[in-house]
Amino acid sequence: QVQLVESGGGAVRSGESLRLSCVTSGFTFDLYAMAWFRQVPGERLEWVSGINSGGDSTTYVDSVKGRFIISRDNNKKILYLQMSNLKPEDTAVYSCGLYLSPTIEWDLRDGYDYRGQGTQVTVSS
Repeated sequence: QVQLVESGGGAVRSGESLRLSCVTSGFTFDLYAMAWFRQVPGERLEWVSGINSGGDSTTYVDSVKGRFIISRDNNKKILYLQMSNLKPEDTAVYSCGLYLSPTIEWDLRDGYDYRGQGTQVTVSS
């Protein structure tokens, strides 16, 4: 079955960096688009960044552009999110999502097919 396991979260200070990983199994990784989401308790799930199956097309929500980089290793079947210059407002549980299509349409970005349990990122000022 599909498994998405995130890691790499932690507690950091403003301006520091973290790299999240999403180790996957149970599906043909290089056929499908992936994304990162985040959620603060009590708030709605926020789509953060997406990447197509080949890894050559990426999209970001405005609040993280220039600070976050999404990437994927199709050989290792791992999705990454490099987060730099972190801010307190980035504090959330970050999870990875799988779309059963090679690309993500912007208007359908919330329509993922699977999502992992997440990893906590806490940024203090």
